Amino acid sequence: MMLQRVVGRWTTAIVPLFVAALAAAQFSSGVSLVEVYATVTDQQGEPVKGLKAADFRVAEDGVAQTVTTFVAGEFPLSVAVAIDRSFSMANGKTDRLAVAKSAARAFIGALRSDDQVMIVAVGSDTDVAAPLTSDHAELLAAVDRLDAWGTTPLYDAMLAALDAIQSAKGRRALLLLSDGTDRYSETTAAALLDQARQRDVLIYPVAIGSARPPVFAELATATGGRSFFVQDPRELATTLTAVAHELRSQYLLGYAPARPVSGEPEWRSIEVTVNRPDVRVRAREGYVGR
Repeated sequence: MMLQRVVGRWTTAIVPLFVAALAAAQFSSGVSLVEVYATVTDQQGEPVKGLKAADFRVAEDGVAQTVTTFVAGEFPLSVAVAIDRSFSMANGKTDRLAVAKSAARAFIGALRSDDQVMIVAVGSDTDVAAPLTSDHAELLAAVDRLDAWGTTPLYDAMLAALDAIQSAKGRRALLLLSDGTDRYSETTAAALLDQARQRDVLIYPVAIGSARPPVFAELATATGGRSFFVQDPRELATTLTAVAHELRSQYLLGYAPARPVSGEPEWRSIEVTVNRPDVRVRAREGYVGR
């Protein structure tokens, strides 16, 4: 579900204190605020920095909205790193599990020291190998301990990881490293996509191997994240370092819906654009208003 906050009077500006308030989730009473994280990249896929609130346009269900809060740059990050440890990841000419573990270490190393991370091990069961923490040494040790085990109920695992990170403070993301093959999930791809739309988590699915399931791209598009298909294992660490860099270069836009949210759940689409040529904007497709 798109996170809705309660706010008082804010001005459209880069407000450092807003970051601290966001992390603490404390606002004065007033109207509901819809928060949208936007990633802006150039034609080479590099983050575009230095944009101002006036550069953005936000529409909800096709109706222009007034952006009342704006934060650019680095703000609190909580990310779940889900690593597929199933036997299929360790079979074949390339030990994809070893490659995924090495890339996960590179990702953690590229984050800020105060960024919080949890490690989720995906096998026949989904286990939290390391709870949410900013102790990066503890996280690296948890990654090192992972070994191949079980099958891959991948959709069930992704839903569990979304639930685990949803309650964290600040900006939330899920990074998945997998060969993309789901086996024996009770959750369907369609149900997973529906549940992802109802949460406030950026999803970055990374397929390692010979194919990328269509649902990976759908999850990324719906939540404002990005999907990757890495055929050459040597490129994986570079890919994840780029993801860490992207997560530090996003914009937070907040607006009070021009049409108040009713008592019944309803889907509301969101479109974010930038008045600059040759840039691409990624943000979640919408939210369920309640």
